Amino acid sequence: MARGGAADGTIHTVLVSGASGFIGTELCRQLEADGRTVLRLVRHAPATEFEFRWSPESGTIDQAAIEAADAVVNLAGATTGRIPWTPGYKRQILDSRVKGTTTIVEAINRASSPPSVLVNGSAVGYYGDRGDEVLDEQSTKGTGFLADVVEEWEDAARRASARVVLPRTGVVVGRGGAFTPLLALTRVGLGSRFGAGSQFWPWISLHDEAAAIRHLIDSSLDGVVNLAGPTPATSAEITSTLAETLRRWHPFVVPTFAIKALGDAGRELLLNSQRVTPSRLVLDGFGFRDITVTEAIERTFGVGA
Repeated sequence: MARGGAADGTIHTVLVSGASGFIGTELCRQLEADGRTVLRLVRHAPATEFEFRWSPESGTIDQAAIEAADAVVNLAGATTGRIPWTPGYKRQILDSRVKGTTTIVEAINRASSPPSVLVNGSAVGYYGDRGDEVLDEQSTKGTGFLADVVEEWEDAARRASARVVLPRTGVVVGRGGAFTPLLALTRVGLGSRFGAGSQFWPWISLHDEAAAIRHLIDSSLDGVVNLAGPTPATSAEITSTLAETLRRWHPFVVPTFAIKALGDAGRELLLNSQRVTPSRLVLDGFGFRDITVTEAIERTFGVGA
């Protein structure tokens, strides 16, 4: 396949891993709406000329995919939403990210005509549990399993011979991902507050998540960029707004001791507080469509949505 990039550096052809996932599907839709060519890394036999096979577990990839791409977006990784995190599953969470990233980075580094940018997925889990502290891209690493995973994951990406962008993402508001269990419980009248509910959950709408990644592909930014909505929201605000939008009760409280009984997954996914601000994204001129979590939830789940 011929390369799509122009001599002026315009990015026409984007290679995406995790393209069939929650975020990847929306990203590919938006990229194609831009008129760009989207190539996909797949684990099965390619069905079209736009699919290329790879196996991050074995470190193999069709080098032609990298040679054809002007940019790479890596969204591959085992879900953190599967609970409990057994020792074996923790290893899978880490390996799926580090091995997948390493496979792509090594392919970029040996390419005769490498893509100009790697946008490599990352997560706000890096910051750990920080209470009311405002967290921007200069904030230090926190503690916990996810913080350690993100550190290794980002370190693997930084080895690429390209501009590397590390979008640290939080809870994505949409019909999938972390919102799947919240939506299911709320719809049957089991909407709940988690612990005190005062912990900050960094959120971003699915539309803005994909739009921000598109922005980062074309931007000159590199390094860490927080992908979170511009108006912080607490866990209780998010769950109660979802219930109100769906016109359901929000009567229950899941006590802190019960969440902690789920181990690291319960503590880090539900109880950690991360007041993340998208400082670099805003300074770079990105415009959010959904400014508040209420706007995001109502646009996604409201009447007629």
